[in-house]
Amino acid sequence: MLAGLDLVVFLACLVAVMGIGLLAGGREQTSDEYYLASRSMPWWGVAGSVFGTNVSANHLVGMLGVGFSIGFAQSHFELGAVFALLVLAYLLLPLFAGLRVHTLSEYLAGRYDERTSLLYSVTTLLLIAAQMTALFYVGSRSMSLLMRGSALDLGYVGGVMALAAITGAYTIVGGLRAVVWTDVIQSALLLASGVLVALATFAQPEIGGFSGLLENDAMLVREEQRMHLYLPASHPSLPWTGVFTGLMALHLSFWGTNQYIVQRTLAAKSEAEARVGILIGGFLKLLVPFFSIAGGVAAAQLIHARMDVASVAPDEAFPVLMGLVIPAGKGLMGLIAAGLLGAILSTIDSMLNSAAALFAYDIYRKHWRRDAEDADLVRLGRIVVVVLVTGAALLAVTTYDPASRGNFFLRLSHQISYLTPGLMVSFFLGMFWARATARGAVAAIVAAPLLGFFFEWAYASMCADAASTPPFGRELNFMHRTFLTVLASIAVHVAVSRTEPRGDAATPYLFTTVTGTSVAHLQRIASWGVAYVVGNTLLAAGMLRGDLSPFSSGGVGAAFTLALFVAYVARARSREPSDTSLLRDDRLLAGCLTAAVTFVLFCFF
Repeated sequence: MLAGLDLVVFLACLVAVMGIGLLAGGREQTSDEYYLASRSMPWWGVAGSVFGTNVSANHLVGMLGVGFSIGFAQSHFELGAVFALLVLAYLLLPLFAGLRVHTLSEYLAGRYDERTSLLYSVTTLLLIAAQMTALFYVGSRSMSLLMRGSALDLGYVGGVMALAAITGAYTIVGGLRAVVWTDVIQSALLLASGVLVALATFAQPEIGGFSGLLENDAMLVREEQRMHLYLPASHPSLPWTGVFTGLMALHLSFWGTNQYIVQRTLAAKSEAEARVGILIGGFLKLLVPFFSIAGGVAAAQLIHARMDVASVAPDEAFPVLMGLVIPAGKGLMGLIAAGLLGAILSTIDSMLNSAAALFAYDIYRKHWRRDAEDADLVRLGRIVVVVLVTGAALLAVTTYDPASRGNFFLRLSHQISYLTPGLMVSFFLGMFWARATARGAVAAIVAAPLLGFFFEWAYASMCADAASTPPFGRELNFMHRTFLTVLASIAVHVAVSRTEPRGDAATPYLFTTVTGTSVAHLQRIASWGVAYVVGNTLLAAGMLRGDLSPFSSGGVGAAFTLALFVAYVARARSREPSDTSLLRDDRLLAGCLTAAVTFVLFCFF
């Protein structure tokens, strides 16, 4: 599909990104420089890196594919993330930055013990390997379709190896500074590519713009409409009961206890810069549902009008859509292909750098060479990058089928959700409950995947003889299973912790101790959160009764949310010294972000 000017633009973007990555790094001599960019990143670097690290082929290809096959309900993966970003900015970041940790397992080692730290490091390395493998798969599959017939057509296996070589090159040489700079550039390419494809799709006569997309969807019977956020509790992939329970837990785990996300914020020059970067990254996340997921719904309408929609696999919807709406040989397709490749690279390079930091600090120096110097850690990190990228590439070649017709995004989410609940529970109980012990944390982390498999087996056994479809479907959705696992992991952690006497060793690692925040202040924050949930729940009940339309409810909900934040900030500022004006308080930016999410949650009911 790429030819002429498209190939020139594609190669120019690729060479430019690699060149900038190599120039930005290469001088790192200390571990603080290589893994945290000397803690010197400005807010825009944090925003671009957080967004670029998260938003990848998962979104341009995977989420568009889910929108293509299921619908707009996939947006909960983006909308719910905003609430987790607020938790990261105002609860987790102050704790980790206050302790000046390099890795999150350092925190667990201090709060609990080395066993917990090692479990976190090993589990995170497994998660990174699984996600990198999926990215190599979808990246090579998509690029193979785009490059078919051109001089750059390497096939699926060749594409995987090329992605591995390109990503590993500047990550090995440049460290986190190179990763952040390339992430910022690739985030811009990603946004440009995604928005361009979406606008070109909406502009097709069969669609008639975004309003035409909604009108076309509204003409279908409710069961076939795709521009709604809420699917039945029995839906096999995206039940509404799951998105407000298990998916929220997965958001907290991904955004709050994930090394390669949190590492970006720890590299900021100050906590204030990090918070603004996180919040701007949240606003960028809000764009994804409208150019990727809604674009997938529009792609389904367009492909249905022009060809056999059943012949297109969800993971192939993006490159097929490009062939329908983007003119070849004009340079635009090359720019979009560069954005797709950049999205893949920006996520993989971040994972590689964080994996290297985890191995160097929390496995090598603690368990093999306690006297390792900075130069040793940097050298080892580069070796770890080579091993990881090679292993993930081989797994992508041997474990993924390039002709698969499933949704790799949902498959990946299902896989990683077995491992994360125990880790998340250990972090949050450790932060806020002084009685949490190392034995309890180890028990929760080890038990979580076993509990997940148990709940799936128990639910399947219970439903085997059911005459009718159970309320939550015949198979336990991974979101429901995750929520049950979180509750069970909390019970395990608490029960085991209470078998040991209370000690004072945990005190220096509690949130209240590190940040100087009083328990009373935390209770006030919780009360404002409860007010938000209760107020918007009552508004939703009125909307369901027909008192307000979804659009009007969204406006009221957004105004109520923003008013809550303004009231909270005004009250908080009256009790604390401040040298900034009210309008420059980043908590108001957080309020605007939450209000925007609230509006979308109501508007697309």
